[in-house]
Amino acid sequence: MSTTTDPVAVAPAAQERLSWPPLIALSLGYFLVMLDVTVVTVAVPTIRESVGAGTSAMAWVVDGYSTVFAGLLLLGGGLGDRLGHRKVFLTGLGVFTVASVGCGVAADAATLIASRLLQGAGGALLVPTSLALLAAAYPERAARAKVIGVWGGVAGVAFAAGPLVGGLLVGGLNWRAAFWINVPIAFLGMWLTLKYVPAPKPKTRTGVRGLDPLGQVLGIVGLTALAAMLNEAGTKGWSSPVVLGALAVSVVALGLFLLVERRLETRAEDGKAPLLPPSLFRSPGFSSSAAVGVLLNLGYYGMLYLSTLYLQNERGYDALGAGIALLPTVCMAVVAAPLSGRLTARYGPYVPMTAALLLGAVGFLGWLPAGPDTPYWMLLFALVATGLATPTTVPAATAAIVQAAPDESAGVASAVFNVARQIGNAVGVALFSILTATSGDLVPGLHTAAVIASAAFFAGALLALSSWRAAKQRAAAS
Repeated sequence: MSTTTDPVAVAPAAQERLSWPPLIALSLGYFLVMLDVTVVTVAVPTIRESVGAGTSAMAWVVDGYSTVFAGLLLLGGGLGDRLGHRKVFLTGLGVFTVASVGCGVAADAATLIASRLLQGAGGALLVPTSLALLAAAYPERAARAKVIGVWGGVAGVAFAAGPLVGGLLVGGLNWRAAFWINVPIAFLGMWLTLKYVPAPKPKTRTGVRGLDPLGQVLGIVGLTALAAMLNEAGTKGWSSPVVLGALAVSVVALGLFLLVERRLETRAEDGKAPLLPPSLFRSPGFSSSAAVGVLLNLGYYGMLYLSTLYLQNERGYDALGAGIALLPTVCMAVVAAPLSGRLTARYGPYVPMTAALLLGAVGFLGWLPAGPDTPYWMLLFALVATGLATPTTVPAATAAIVQAAPDESAGVASAVFNVARQIGNAVGVALFSILTATSGDLVPGLHTAAVIASAAFFAGALLALSSWRAAKQRAAAS
């Protein structure tokens, strides 16, 4: 009996064992960046009292980090592609470490906010370059799929475990420990990177050089304004002058950004390469994977935010108790992400991506029975199913978008996917916050959000399935 393989699947895995030190080094940096997105959420009351921060200041302590991170991701990916990924990665890790020290010693709200913004800048430099370095360190496609699975799984665990880690550190020590813990981990990452991660030579697109300064400025302004708009909409409302002003700035800046990038790519003027070549989006695999990134984070992390509120406000859990209650969804990443890497290596990225998104779409509906007195065991299906689906999707979608881009654009491809996910984060949290505020009761808003999250995952599954079919058709025609 003969067997057939998917024409879009990657080559069989090499027999030699993977070298772990480069993977550990590059995963540590990503771990820190994702951990610090959520680790401070449970420490907000303590931080507010310690540094005398008001409501608006605390919003920037929590959200300013992700705002700057999203705004500078394209710059980080472009700098890595041009100046060298290892150099930019180490620079980003160094900036992140210095900023973490600044957070740890901050005596007032202004210093803490400035340090959080600097953390976001460091994260934007190291995340896209870490993926590009992984691709260079593991050139064999099956091995690359496996290590991307581990890399993505580490980040998924860090993001989801942030509230639990923060609760443990704040309860056992104080809120500053949530930042000081970054320092030894970052130094270990630097040492491992210098010792074990090769430094591939920078590549340029079609022989042109230059850093596209106008595109960088427009991209930073546009993405930062977009992220700020989404972050502020949850607290100020969509009709707020601040929100509408940020929207206007974002639309104008991103519109000009697209015009500048298209002109640079078609004319290659002044020896400059575009920061983000628009032609990348002509690949169905690239565009659909970026869209999946938005839909994925909109559903999962929007619901993670609401589920934390539900456990604390409706069920009476404290910060540590809520973190422990969410362990079933967090722990799934330990199993799902490496499994996704193996499945991607064997079947290609679209099979595990489609299956996982469909599982998540069903899983979110498991939140519909949630109420003030719902037994915890009735929520386990939703927690486990969505906890499996998300870290299975991330490595597969990451592999898909990197495969769809030329090798010299690996950093930019990674940046685009992470920008898409950050936009999904902000949209999900803002949208679901408005739903609960509008209803006046958290539970009905939670139910509506669960249906929206399910629809987002189902739409992502359709996109992945469409890309899979298109890839099979191209393979059959070639």
